[in-house]
Amino acid sequence: MRIVIADDEPIARSILREEITGIAGLELVGEAEDGLRALALIDSLRPDLVILDLEMPVMGGFETIANLAAAAAGQLPPSVIIATAYNEHAIRAFEAGAIDYLLKPVSRERLLKSVERVARLRGHPLEAAEQATRLAAVAQSSSGAAPDKIVGRSGEEYFLLDAAEVLAFLAEEESVWVVTAKRRYEATHSLRGVEERVRHLPFQRVHRNALVNVNHVRKMSALSSQRWLLTLSNGFEITVSKRQAQSVRTVLHW
Repeated sequence: MRIVIADDEPIARSILREEITGIAGLELVGEAEDGLRALALIDSLRPDLVILDLEMPVMGGFETIANLAAAAAGQLPPSVIIATAYNEHAIRAFEAGAIDYLLKPVSRERLLKSVERVARLRGHPLEAAEQATRLAAVAQSSSGAAPDKIVGRSGEEYFLLDAAEVLAFLAEEESVWVVTAKRRYEATHSLRGVEERVRHLPFQRVHRNALVNVNHVRKMSALSSQRWLLTLSNGFEITVSKRQAQSVRTVLHW
């Protein structure tokens, strides 16, 4: 497991470094004294785990969490363990999606238990991806820096997509597809499940098999008095069912 430490205290980094190097299967690949540097290391080194202090200069822990998905460039972000000297931060750390928290000074036994939790989660990529979306969502409420995230699958890999880049969700036979301007990803939920999860976002049901991002609708053409054809920003066309026609017109202010 490849690990990056982010902590502005040299002594704290030294203790963690010593404990990590004493555990088989762990590799310390980078150290940062602030969140901004940590994000740069995550982008270049692609660690599996970041052990993150909350109170750092330049960029603190929660702001760093809010930017993890961007630093991971669409790939699954690293898991996060919070290291703090203050026990009261534990609840907020878990709310933000951290796998675990460590109270300083960190013991090897406690570190090993946390790493084992991370290993179990990383062995289930869908659960890890869902946790990453929760991580981004709570960090967004803390700092306002991260957009809503949607999980899409391609083969054995899971990607975190910004909601704004998703044009539509389409159900085809047994699959639900996340449609972006350049490619499709397989959704991790049924269309009904997706609809519940994006209820607070600008997605509208236009057909029993389709949800569209209304911000990507570029043209609405009448096929009949009760049927419409939507053209999205990438030229993709979707027919609006009679049942949904009025609600779509209302949403689009037609």
